[in-house]
Amino acid sequence: MVRRTKEDAEETRHQLLEAAQRVFVEKGVSRTSLQDIAQAAGVTRGAIYWHFKNKAELFNAMMDSAVLPMEQAMQQIGHDAGQDPLAELERAMLWTMHSIESDARTRAIFEVATLKVEYVDELLAVKQRHVKCYLDGTQQMQRSLQDAAARRTVALAVPAAVAAHGLHALMVGLIHTWMLDPSAFKLVAVSQTAIRTYLAGLGLKL
Repeated sequence: MVRRTKEDAEETRHQLLEAAQRVFVEKGVSRTSLQDIAQAAGVTRGAIYWHFKNKAELFNAMMDSAVLPMEQAMQQIGHDAGQDPLAELERAMLWTMHSIESDARTRAIFEVATLKVEYVDELLAVKQRHVKCYLDGTQQMQRSLQDAAARRTVALAVPAAVAAHGLHALMVGLIHTWMLDPSAFKLVAVSQTAIRTYLAGLGLKL
């Protein structure tokens, strides 16, 4: 009975996350109420509060289901001295692009995150989560760029911190533009060309 109850709770949580994704895409995050999500999930509003204290926590849980695997991929970079840090960095970045381009659920969640959210009221907590992801990501990029430059015995064209911010902005810009019109270009193919061109400008080549 305990196991069944736990499984039921997990199933309800999953239903809420899936419903939130659908309603956020349709209405935008700020215009979506918890009642809207409960109704879409076929549960009571009380069921939401059993799993999430507010809309921001629900939103972050939805984002984590798509973003955490990508963050974990970035965190695995640099642990194997036998690997080229630049090749590892490119693989992690292109894996992110591939996940967005090929997986409908991941794409929908990124659509919400890039086009359907406003950092106001209770969603200020969501902004904090995004800032942390940005800082963690750029710090890892900076380490990878520094390691790659040291391995190749070259001096970067700009400080590694500046290069990391630019590389992160390149990724975000590509994702955002592609989300506006996925038919405009192939996200992975264009990203690889853009990333390699950017790295070459820094003095780094794969």
